[in-house]
Amino acid sequence: MEKAKKLLIEAGFPNGKGIGEIKIYSNPTYSDLITNIANELANIGIICKIENTPATFLREAMRKNEVEFFRASWIGDYPDGENYLTLFYSKNGAPPNYTFFKNEAYDKLYEAAMKETNAARTCDLYHKMEQLIIDEAPVVPLFYDEVTRFTHKNVKGLPNNAMNLVILKGVTLE
Repeated sequence: MEKAKKLLIEAGFPNGKGIGEIKIYSNPTYSDLITNIANELANIGIICKIENTPATFLREAMRKNEVEFFRASWIGDYPDGENYLTLFYSKNGAPPNYTFFKNEAYDKLYEAAMKETNAARTCDLYHKMEQLIIDEAPVVPLFYDEVTRFTHKNVKGLPNNAMNLVILKGVTLE
């Protein structure tokens, strides 16, 4: 909390003064999470109002760029960084670019990565794109899901993977 207060002072908003009320949009499923976030922000002087909206209305408002702060999530469909980085490519529009992030350098890196055939160079481009996202902060990552897989002790050869796919090839029972 002290670091957040210090950063607010450095940004010219001591104790949140001058920021004004922030309206956070979410759907009712996440009201506990959003209430917790609003309470934490209140502890450093940032006042939030929570707007619980049915998911379909919220998505439509996000698509039309009618909400500034909203709770959203993304689950990767396939194991490649592009699956996440496409969210910030300005030519995609919303969806998936619900933040309406637009950065010419980012777009050029994205386009270069889509043409690159060398995995190491693609990875390097992805890292540069990630750094731009961190620097520009169109999103605030709060957490990520972690999966725990339980199996019976006689199940052998069930691999873990980043996509949490259940791959049964090579699985045996002993």
